[in-house]
Order: sequence, then C-alpha cells, then structure tokens
Amino acid sequence: MNSTQAHSSPAPKRATNRNAYVLAILLLLAIGLWLGRGHAHLDWASLVGQFRAVSYGRLALGIALIYVSYGLRAVRWSVLLSPVRKTPAWHLLPAQLIGFTAVAIFGRVADLARPYMIARRLHSPIATQLAIYSIERAFDLASAAILFSVTLAFAPRDMPHHAAFARAGTLSLAATLLLVALALAVRFAGDQLSRLAQQAIHPISPRLATAAAARVLDLRKGFRTISTVREFLSALAISLVMWMGIAGSYLLSAKAFRASPVLAAFTLPQTMLLLASGLGGSLLQLPVLGWFTQIAVLAAALHGFFGVPLETATACGAAILVVTNLCIVPAGLIAARVQGVGLREAVISEK
Repeated sequence: MNSTQAHSSPAPKRATNRNAYVLAILLLLAIGLWLGRGHAHLDWASLVGQFRAVSYGRLALGIALIYVSYGLRAVRWSVLLSPVRKTPAWHLLPAQLIGFTAVAIFGRVADLARPYMIARRLHSPIATQLAIYSIERAFDLASAAILFSVTLAFAPRDMPHHAAFARAGTLSLAATLLLVALALAVRFAGDQLSRLAQQAIHPISPRLATAAAARVLDLRKGFRTISTVREFLSALAISLVMWMGIAGSYLLSAKAFRASPVLAAFTLPQTMLLLASGLGGSLLQLPVLGWFTQIAVLAAALHGFFGVPLETATACGAAILVVTNLCIVPAGLIAARVQGVGLREAVISEK
C-alpha cells in the first residue's frame, strides 16, 4: 500500500503545480487589464467594432506564412547541424513548435527551451545545440537587417516621413555591415574576444562576465559548424525567405483592416518599420503582460508614424500579436502532447 501511495503521489503534485501556474497567469492577466484600463483612453465600443470589417481571409493567410516560417526554422536548424549530424527537418519541427509556444506563453525566459529539447531528443551535447541557437540568432539579425536596409533605403520619395524611412534604412545597412564584421571577428578570433568580454564585464558582474564569455564561445563554435560556402548560403537564403514571410504576415495583418484607408493601402516599407517596432517590443517579453506591451508598442507605431486612429491601431496591434506570436500555441500544445512533454517541463529543462 505504501508503494502504491509512493507511485501515485507525483500526479496530484503536478496537478497542483499546474493549477497554481494557471491561476498565476490569470492573475497577471487581470492585473494587466486593470492597469491598462486607467491609462488607455480608448473608445472600447469602437475598438470592438474594428473587427467587424476585418478580412479574416488575409489574417488566415498571414498565419499560414508564420507556420511556414516555423517549418523553415526547422530546415535551417537541420542545415546548420548537418556538419555534426544529419537530421531531417521534420525531426526538429516539434521542438520549434513547442519552444515558440513556450515563448508565447512564458515570455523570453523560455527562449532556450528549443536547443535543450533538441539536445535531449537527439541525445547530443547541449553545447552543440546552444552553438546552433547562437548562429541561428545571428542569421536572424543579419537577414532582418538586410531586408530593412534594402526596403527602407529605397522607399518612394513621395512617402510621408521619407527622411525617417531613409535614415532607418541607412542605420539598418550599417547594422548589417557591423554584424558581418562581428561574425568574422568571432569566427577567427573568438578566444581573444571571449577573454576581452570577460575582463571588461567582470568588474560589473562576474556572473554576467562568465555568461558573456560563454556566449561568444558558443557563437564561435556555431560559426565553425558552417564548413562550406554552400551551407552558409543555404542558411542565409532560408533566413531571408523566412523573414520575407514574417514581413508578409505583418503586411497582411495590417491590410486586413480594410475599413481604414491607411491600413488598406499599407506598403512594404511601412510594414518594415512596423516590424522593427514589433521586434523591439518583443525583446523583453514578460509572461502574459508582454502581450499588452507588444500591442501597445505596435499601436503607438501605427498611430504615431502613420496617423492610424488609436482604436484601429490597437485592434491591428492585437491582430498582429495573434497572427505572428500566439497562433503557434495550438500547434505547440498538440506537439507537446504527442511528444509527451509538458510546457513547464520544457522551460525548466534549461535550468
């Protein structure tokens, strides 16, 4: 009898932990709504009414593009991993779905769930997958910067705020060149850069200095996994196509609000500026509360840069959040169920 009790005790404990977490999320959601209620001067009836004229077909197409981007992430991870181990992309897709679902729910604290899950699934060293994760992020930054540069730098001169767009394009191009220089420096002088980073940051925070040095070494290891020009060009091409799809999902989400003349005529350069704002708002994404922060950032960009009415801008920001971030949750929960992995387990596995 004692043996039976010993085997049955973990289930109620897991259920209790799960219930406590759900209650915590609901509490955070209630706090976010309460705090936002006093500061947002919105016509709530008008806000709700914005969704009546929305083109849900365009939103569905935007969601389809986002799902394609997650598939491309799995393909890119397979390419980057190929010098170490040949792994089909479909074998890596569940970790992408589960990992980004964890990020959508738990915030950026769950961002490292993907490399840890892949390492466990493939029975490979965690350091290898962290290196792939680091190089993946480098390709993300470089690809986004390239698209920003090309699109914004050549925006039509008759576009409102053309000077601001041109400056953004120039800065993006400078950021692209800087990323290339940093990548080359890490690839060929990673050990020296790691020591310099540790020495520079150690007086401020020894723990942060150690983490920064380790990340530089991870990046160096990641760049060394790219052993041929073909692998580099393949990863870059996949990244560019993926980010074009993400930009397309932003554009479709904006143009779905066809009752707004500004959004119905939204252009690609405007979309890139909005995408940059959205990425900035997601850098420090907190559980649940980060949803409201991201909506607020997108609404502020639409209202401030393009003169979209605040209610319409807020509704569009919410639609973009669902299309580009939260739409992955159903697929991630299904993948977690099939794989027998709990989201909470996926997050704490990295610690």
